[in-house]
Amino acid sequence: IDTEFCKIGVAICYDVRFPEWHRKMALEGAKVIVLPAAFNMTTGPVHWDLTMRARALDNQIYLAANSPARDKAGPYQAYGHSCIIDPWGKIVAEADENEDIIYWDIDLDYVESIRNQLPLLKHRREELY
Repeated sequence: IDTEFCKIGVAICYDVRFPEWHRKMALEGAKVIVLPAAFNMTTGPVHWDLTMRARALDNQIYLAANSPARDKAGPYQAYGHSCIIDPWGKIVAEADENEDIIYWDIDLDYVESIRNQLPLLKHRREELY
């Protein structure tokens, strides 16, 4: 999605397991990816932070992963833990399993700084894969 600020990519829950989709969005100019997701209590505790951080780090983008809060009385137990990850792979804002609002100032200059310091997207060796 082209915005007045930058290109923003959108993926959904299970998509985070496919790095190629996030790489394609980064190569097409996305500097932020928004990912609504609802990991459960089996995958969430072991995969949530790891996969979200990996996609942000691999593509040197901000990743905003939003999840429903856990409803202990409901039929589906979401992990929760909405988070924002910076292009260095650092969690800069995170909720717990409860209803919450998180936010972070997106610094597009920081995206460029990280991409210049460690030019992963430029150093890809497509002939190998």
